[in-house]
Amino acid sequence: MNQQNPQTGRAGSDASSHRTINIHQLKTVCSSCSLRELCLPMGLSQEEVEYLDQLVYTRKRIKRGENLYRAGDPFGSLYAVRSGFFKSNLILEDGRDQVTGFHMPGEIMGLDGIGTDDHTCNTTALEDSEVCVIPFARLEELGHQVRNLQKQFHKVMSREIVRDQGVMMLLGTMRAEERLAAFLLNLSQRFNARGYSHTEFHLRMTREEIGSYLGLKLETVSRIFSKFQEEGLVSVQQKHIRILDTDGLKRMLGQAD
Repeated sequence: MNQQNPQTGRAGSDASSHRTINIHQLKTVCSSCSLRELCLPMGLSQEEVEYLDQLVYTRKRIKRGENLYRAGDPFGSLYAVRSGFFKSNLILEDGRDQVTGFHMPGEIMGLDGIGTDDHTCNTTALEDSEVCVIPFARLEELGHQVRNLQKQFHKVMSREIVRDQGVMMLLGTMRAEERLAAFLLNLSQRFNARGYSHTEFHLRMTREEIGSYLGLKLETVSRIFSKFQEEGLVSVQQKHIRILDTDGLKRMLGQAD
């Protein structure tokens, strides 16, 4: 996978906007990628990879502001983020927009459609992005033949469940300051896992979107960012964040040593 640099926001170039690649091409690219632990082909034997030659991936580019899929669209594929950044959201009965997640390179989207055969949320690109399209029927079929692939897919689903549980804890038990501290630390860990700086990154989402995700008003998010900056925890320049005191943020959550 070509990674996108979170500092510059530039994705790797591609010869075409939509092309088919076989699993050997994907494996070759992923073998030198820091996101390889999230890629389905990795960790498989040569014999297992030969089974996966039957699985066709296509790459699709999504421009900033465009939907990858909408609530109610029929489910047919999963999507691995190659580059860029996405948000998932629901439109509530009263018309409010509720953000349910943010997705970065190496993460799988579309799992919401497995149970009902229709997508239950909208997924929108927050910047020009690219995804690998993984036909679910073929993935499921090959998962019965390649047990390690099935195991890896179960790990991906487990991560999503754990992440959802974390969000529920955020909204149910934490004060406003704790929610934002946990959000920044989570982004820090996810960038670090992808080989990027864990102390300095550019937010792709707006403060309003952060507030929707954390169950906070826009004014509250802005106030807490200002408070964190005054206390020397972070440096904020518009969407550019530099974490100055990681332990200080962790202490708010009772995590510091």
